Amino acid sequence: MTRDKRGLTSAGILLYRRDPDAIRVLLAHPGGPFWIGRDAGHWTIPKGEAGPGEELIDVARREFLEETGSDAPASEPLPLGEVFQKSGKRVVAWGLEGDLDPSTAASNTFEMEWPPGSGVAVVFPEIDRVAWFDPDEARAALKAAQVPLMERLLEILRAGG
Repeated sequence: MTRDKRGLTSAGILLYRRDPDAIRVLLAHPGGPFWIGRDAGHWTIPKGEAGPGEELIDVARREFLEETGSDAPASEPLPLGEVFQKSGKRVVAWGLEGDLDPSTAASNTFEMEWPPGSGVAVVFPEIDRVAWFDPDEARAALKAAQVPLMERLLEILRAGG
C-alpha cells in the first residue's frame, strides 16, 4: 500500500559536527518491520510532518527531539532549502552544528498491527538508530532525494558558514 504524500511538508534538522578529518552528519534509520535489513539509500535526516500554521523551524526542532530524545542545539540554523521525495512529500531542512552520542538516542514510538492480519498491535520506534556519517558514507546511506540537503550544507560550510 502506497500513501500519497503530495501536499505534505516535513521539516528537519541535519545535525553536523566538524571532526579533525571530516565534517560528519547525523542520520536516522527508520524503525519498524518494513525497514529491517534495508540500509543503503534508506537513512534520513530527523524530520516530521508540519501541521497547519506551524513554523517549520519549530517543527524541525520538535521532530529532532522526538526522534533522537535530545534537544536540537541552540546554534544558528543554516537554511538548506527544500527537496521533494518520490512520494511528492516536500522536505524543508536546516543545518545545525552540534554533537550527539548515538548510544543515548531514543525515539518516540508508533503502534501497528504486526504481522499484518494477526490482530496483534506491536509498538516500534519511529527511528531505530542514529549514526554519524562522513559525506561519502552519507551519500550512500541517505534517501537519494535528501542528498542535495547535505550537499547544500557542505557548500555553505566550505564558503565559511
